[in-house]
Amino acid sequence: LPFPSVNRFCAASTNRTGFLCDDRATCVLASQVCDGVRNCRNGEDEQEELCGDLPRSLPGYLVFHCSNLAYWIYADQRCDGMNDCGDCSDEMGSLATCPPCGPEWWSCSPVLYEFCSCIPRRLCRDGVQHCTTWSDEYIC
Repeated sequence: LPFPSVNRFCAASTNRTGFLCDDRATCVLASQVCDGVRNCRNGEDEQEELCGDLPRSLPGYLVFHCSNLAYWIYADQRCDGMNDCGDCSDEMGSLATCPPCGPEWWSCSPVLYEFCSCIPRRLCRDGVQHCTTWSDEYIC
C-alpha cells in the first residue's frame, strides 16, 4: 500500500491537528511534519513521500489553504491567534471558522501584522498600541 493510505490523523496537544507516528502512540503537531527534525522514532514524519512536494505530498488534513491560494500553512496554525497567512484568512476568514477569542485574549482590531482579531492579554496596557481603537491600553 502507498504510504499516505494509512490514516495518520490525530489530535495533538490542545486539540491541534497532528500526524500519528508508526508506533500508533506518538502524535506530532502538523507543523512539525517535514520540518527537518525527526519527531517520530522511525523518522516517518520526514519521509520523502510525505515531504517531497509540499504541500501536495501532504495528506489534506495537515494543510490549510489561505485565501490567497499562493499560500498555505500547517493545519495546527489555523486559529492559533497568529496571522500566519498574512491576510488573517487563517484567523478570521470563513474558511478558518475559528472560535471567538478565548479568556487569555483581548478582542479588538489589531494593527500589528502579527495578530488578527485578538491579542494576548499580556500585551494589554503595555504602553504599545495593538488595537486600532487603543482599547488594549485603556479598557483591557
